[in-house]
Parts: sequence; structure tokens; C-alpha cells
Amino acid sequence: MKSAARKARGTLLVVAMATAVLPGCTAIQESRGYIVDPTLTEAIQPRIDNQQSVESTLGRPTFVSQFGTPTWYYVSSITGQRPFNRPRIRVHSVLAVQFDAAGRVAKVDRSGMEKVVFLDPNGDKTPVLGRERSFLEDLFGNIGQVGGAGLPGGGAPGSGPNGQ
Repeated sequence: MKSAARKARGTLLVVAMATAVLPGCTAIQESRGYIVDPTLTEAIQPRIDNQQSVESTLGRPTFVSQFGTPTWYYVSSITGQRPFNRPRIRVHSVLAVQFDAAGRVAKVDRSGMEKVVFLDPNGDKTPVLGRERSFLEDLFGNIGQVGGAGLPGGGAPGSGPNGQ
């Protein structure tokens, strides 16, 4: 009888410990960037809204295009991180609002994880274009390339690009 009671208490203790420890292993979710409200993002209509109405509806954009067609980007990510691991993107969305020359909405594009690029580093080296140089070429490669003081290309006064 005592053996069965001990077994039951042992099993109960293991279950209680597992119940106490498991919540610590759940992923921590974090919102980054713009917090998407589907009702507000669906309210933006091409040829109806302008920059002022978009800003009053959605707020200031995450960033604005610097070149080409004026475009406002609203970027949102939800990441999840398990204990002792790096954060992983769970949900990612980009709302791109393009404006015409008059400042009216010309186009609204929505994209998600399909356009996210994951970079895979190549060890501790970054691949570059060009030829591979040996250690000795790196060490002695500039000999004869830079002139001495007083020679053309050297560091003497009057030898700079403007003659100064």
C-alpha cells in the first residue's frame, strides 16, 4: 500500500514540476515597427486619399522613399524567440503607399514574408569580386605604387590634385 502511495506522489511531483517548468520554454512574441490595424489599412483608397489623409489614418510611415516615385512604407514584424535562441520572424508585412505628383494615393501594395531575403553568412569571410591575393601580395603589394616625398605622387607640397 505504501509503495503505491509513493508512486502516486512521485508521479504527481514530476507532473507538478513539468507544469511549473514548461511555461518558461514558450516563445516570447514581440511586435516590431508599425502595428497593423486591418480596418485602417483597408481604408486607404487610390485616387481618393492624399498624403494628409493617409498620415491622419495610419500615422507617420516607418520610412519614406528617397528616390523615384514618392512612396511611404509601413513595415511590421512579429518575432518569436524561444529561450536561448535567436528571434525568428513569424509574421512580416509591408504596406507601400505610392503617391502621384499631386500628392494623391496612386497605388497601395501589400507584401509579406515572400519578399523577405534571408542572408546566410559565408563563415567569417565576406565574398568579394576581384582576384584573390596571397599574404605576401598583401604585405608587399604597395611597394612602388606610392611615390616617396618629393617625387610625383608623393606627399610633397604642390603635388596635390589642385597643385597645393
